[in-house]
Amino acid sequence: MRFIGDYSAKADAKGRVFLPAPFRRVLEADKEMRLVLRTDLFQKCLVLYPEGLWNEMLDMLRARLNRWDGRHQHLLRLFLEDAEIVELDKNGRFLINKRKLKFAGISQDVRFLAIDDHIEVWDKSRFESVLKEPSNLGEDLQEIMADLPSNLI
Repeated sequence: MRFIGDYSAKADAKGRVFLPAPFRRVLEADKEMRLVLRTDLFQKCLVLYPEGLWNEMLDMLRARLNRWDGRHQHLLRLFLEDAEIVELDKNGRFLINKRKLKFAGISQDVRFLAIDDHIEVWDKSRFESVLKEPSNLGEDLQEIMADLPSNLI
């Protein structure tokens, strides 16, 4: 499953927001209608994972954690305590709880950004300020991709 695109939407007073139709179509095509919403680990945004992907990620994490190590169990607890299942209503909306809205700084204008197999949910102005940060995209990609075997380029 791959998402593509960057879309804007508005959250209503209750924190409901429409998932952009192109994203809904991808989910429907894969018969994946439940999503997991959590705060991002690195940015002040939210992340939507199709439930199947979330379960794969959780299985990978569990495989690396020792059930008998207290620190590992605490990490798992912290990772999971913020996750919640969200389902789209018949209009294609989902609810973002107040705590997550506050974390991401979302008041009304929302920006959805496809990140391959998941979707980031941003406050529009916060996202635009992140985009204004200096970037060396070309140079960074060149460095990362330089070691690829020639048959993969």
